[in-house]
Amino acid sequence: MKILANDGISQNGIDALEKSGFEVLTTTVAQEQLANYINEHKIDALLVRSATKVRKDLIDACPTLKLIGRGGVGMDNIDVDYARSKDIHIINTPSASSESVAELVFAHLFGGARFLFDANRNMPLEGDSNFKGLKKSYSKGTELRGKTLGLFGFGNIGQATAKLAIGAGMNVVYCDPEVEQTDIELSFFDGQKVTFNLKNTSKEDLLKHADYISLHIPGQDSYVLGKTEFSQMKKGVGIVNAARGGVLDEVALIEALENGSVAFAGLDVYESEPTPEVKILMHSSISLTPHIGAATLEAQERIGLELADQIITLLK
Repeated sequence: MKILANDGISQNGIDALEKSGFEVLTTTVAQEQLANYINEHKIDALLVRSATKVRKDLIDACPTLKLIGRGGVGMDNIDVDYARSKDIHIINTPSASSESVAELVFAHLFGGARFLFDANRNMPLEGDSNFKGLKKSYSKGTELRGKTLGLFGFGNIGQATAKLAIGAGMNVVYCDPEVEQTDIELSFFDGQKVTFNLKNTSKEDLLKHADYISLHIPGQDSYVLGKTEFSQMKKGVGIVNAARGGVLDEVALIEALENGSVAFAGLDVYESEPTPEVKILMHSSISLTPHIGAATLEAQERIGLELADQIITLLK
């Protein structure tokens, strides 16, 4: 059986699949050429991440497909229900990258609270000529400890983010209608464990009390954070979106940054990805990364093995 990992797969995932008799192809095929490639090579399983789209037209054009796998959590780039109606297996890796995304969220939070993203832009330009001026500009940072982090969405990634927040001494509130309450267990290096019980709160209460807000929700038909929500937040809030572009209104965000109601934002995903708006890219109060939430070596190895295990179970 042949597998096309169109957006890549870790070497340990390849090794596991090849050991079980699968042929793994890692050629990156352009979207418009994908159907021809799958049919020409009689591909049985297609593995993607966020770049490749697997819509109804592609599914209909590729009768050899038996499985479609998403290396990650969200599957909004795949017509899941339609594929399943065609008896195609659909798999993903919902927990493999949770810690990686959570750590990136905190990289943005720590960097935003202490202006690191802007300091790293300006120190190479002015560090030798305006050191004291820059020091004065960046000397009004804040601590995360003792502050409240509000999480929209409390699945695997939201809960992994909550663990880091609790470890950093923060209070955590979340809004997720599907998770009324849950126990968060922190495990430490010496084997000790501490459990915290967290309960769902309303959107209004989260916006009112959160000092920082992080989004952990799938793609939506409308904004979760728009102009109305920004007006309900605490003045000086910090916002991170490492979930999906389009869940946060970037025009309203820019306005909130300009009027000072939002202190900073950290973005890993964008409404117009992969060509983010210039106003976003050039704004001095936005920390930027190019959709790398799950892109750690450790996460990619976990994703590769998890995909391989599921494929072997389903197709052998």
